[in-house]
Amino acid sequence: MTAPLKTVASGDGIANKGDVFASFNVEDFAVPKGKDEVWRFVSLRRLRGLHDGEFADATGQAIAVSAPENVTFEAVAKDDERVGVAGAPVDRVAAQAWTSMPEAHLVTVPAEARLAEPVVITISGKGEGVTSFGATTVDLGRHSESTVVLRYEGSGTHADNVEFLVGDGARVNVVVDANWDNDAVHLSNQRIQVGRDATIKHTVITFGGETVRIVPRVTYTAPGGDAELSGLYFADSGQYIENRLTVDHSQPNCRSNVLYKGALQAESKERAAEARTCWVGDVLIRSNAQNTDTYETNRNLVLSDNARADAIPNLEIETGEIAGAGHAATVGRFDDLEIFYLMSRGIPEADARRMIIRGFFTEVINRVPVESIREELENRVVDELGA
Repeated sequence: MTAPLKTVASGDGIANKGDVFASFNVEDFAVPKGKDEVWRFVSLRRLRGLHDGEFADATGQAIAVSAPENVTFEAVAKDDERVGVAGAPVDRVAAQAWTSMPEAHLVTVPAEARLAEPVVITISGKGEGVTSFGATTVDLGRHSESTVVLRYEGSGTHADNVEFLVGDGARVNVVVDANWDNDAVHLSNQRIQVGRDATIKHTVITFGGETVRIVPRVTYTAPGGDAELSGLYFADSGQYIENRLTVDHSQPNCRSNVLYKGALQAESKERAAEARTCWVGDVLIRSNAQNTDTYETNRNLVLSDNARADAIPNLEIETGEIAGAGHAATVGRFDDLEIFYLMSRGIPEADARRMIIRGFFTEVINRVPVESIREELENRVVDELGA
């Protein structure tokens, strides 16, 4: 497969959100400032030096893979032609991860394979005071069918590049579960390259971590690609969660659908204990991407004071010959009428609130293909609500 991403030289004018500067070398990027567009929502002080090189002792990532026998897993040199296929990093932290890691990791699902069991990739933090860097490529062979679960756990500071190379005609369900301990900082650049008539369902789940920023970018290499991106996140006091995604429709007759839902609550009114989330969804339809069908939605439920959610959908269209395109985003509190209705049926107010929140998340949870993970997510929501 070849990398479809068009890049521009540093300092050149950017024609659109798809044509961005990209490099594997951290020195090619300026140190970001708080007013830079792609960094303006997160406090750079929270990043523990990942953005400016002032991070703690660095090491490679701790990774383990559980998979069926016909799936291969190997450590490879970062200049191996099988990794970095979907394109180079587009921000300094991702380039820092690539520059600083000792090796990359490659998971390969063979062509024509039909996997009955999921591929489970577990990446663990190295602990307090340690920074880890990594890159993981998941190569999904043509006409294969699989489920891939990428779990993050433990504590520490971690930055990585992840790419999913979806071969022609392949079908894959991906679950990215950022279930970090509360003190973790994680920044992840995730590339999704979709082949001819291929389908990917990519779900990002973020409950843990102190600061978690996940940046998926979708590109298509041929007509007929289908990408469904879902997300579920819950921020508590002192947490910052950012999901910043780009879908670049550069081929005709492709589809994308985006649905992210989040909730926020903070017990304290102190500024440092604010619960904060940010969702940015950029969809680009290029001039040659006729018959594109796309829609993106982000819903946020604010459960307390001292909680803030930013929701920013962007749709850039360069051709009028499309099947459909649209976006919607909301940030709001409970509907008092819903609470009143449930209370009028004899349900206590606290229980009514829990029922509404659980129902709010159900649409996304039901998209997860693994029953055990769906059940675990239901339990996490209950735990967040203190019941």
